[in-house]
Amino acid sequence: MSHDSVESDLPDSQGIARLIAAAGIHDDRDLVTRMVETAIGLGVDAPGRLDLKISTAALEEMRAAFRLFAPFSGVKKVTIFGSARTKQQDALYRQTTEVASALAAEGWMVVTGAGPGIMQAAVEGAGPDKSIGVSIRLPFEEHPDASVQEDPNVVTMKYFFTRKLMLVKESSGFICLPGGFGTLDEMFELLTLQQTGKAEPVPIVLLDAPGGTHWKGLARFVDEQLVPSGVIAPDDFERVLITDSVDAAAAEITGFWRNYDSLRWVGDLLVLRLRHEPTDDELSSLNERFGDFAVDGAIRRVEPLRAERQDDDKVLLPRLALRLEPHHVGDLFRLIGAVNALPSAV
Repeated sequence: MSHDSVESDLPDSQGIARLIAAAGIHDDRDLVTRMVETAIGLGVDAPGRLDLKISTAALEEMRAAFRLFAPFSGVKKVTIFGSARTKQQDALYRQTTEVASALAAEGWMVVTGAGPGIMQAAVEGAGPDKSIGVSIRLPFEEHPDASVQEDPNVVTMKYFFTRKLMLVKESSGFICLPGGFGTLDEMFELLTLQQTGKAEPVPIVLLDAPGGTHWKGLARFVDEQLVPSGVIAPDDFERVLITDSVDAAAAEITGFWRNYDSLRWVGDLLVLRLRHEPTDDELSSLNERFGDFAVDGAIRRVEPLRAERQDDDKVLLPRLALRLEPHHVGDLFRLIGAVNALPSAV
């Protein structure tokens, strides 16, 4: 049977629509339709069985993770990365417990890889009710204590790429403790997403033990090797806070959201949504400092744009807008920091 004849036997759009309606799906039918069509198309393409198993498992894992996170959609979350091999007597373990506890006290939830070491320390600090775990099945690593493994707020995944998606997607801040290849991989992916603009700006903290030099060594490598060679911009690493202070780490995470709420691109216009509207004098000061970030040299107050109103996208918040010069994307952190430091926001 030819490929064309197989495609002619596929359910038409009305057949898929009836299937979706029979399942009781009412919201976002267009996206569900695309998923069904893609799944059928994948079968028509006749890939190898392994390809189908990977696709099926990935979708199943994402569904399980989405369901786990759904009840906490309105709660700020911080993901804590670090080594699974860190022992309880290690100063890094205590740092993790303390910073997780401090953020939980501020109403934040902690997201971890649901393993031992730093991950277990974070759960102990935040408490089981303020923790979400996204575990990975590994054949040779130790497992966390039973109290952590049996936590109902844990989902287990087979693939690192789906796990990494969920460790990043839901969080509004990140703290990395010293670790091995896995921790460095997670940290560099965070920086890559920020550098390329593929993720919205978020605070990233590299937390060390008191007096530790792990992250300072990385900073030297960046300054001495990466920046001079031109493979990264001089300010790409400035968006990261390196500290050995639990208080400073927690303050960096929470302070980033003091006034700044979110951003949205509407065409070539960047819209910053704020909690507090700046005064005329404050807006003038922002333009003096950051007006050159804008193509036309101006940061302006705006009402919710049509696209935002259509999506009911935070329409009650005050906003600033500018047409951002492309080479200033990395400077967004400076502008957000200035917005958070406005007297009207304190």
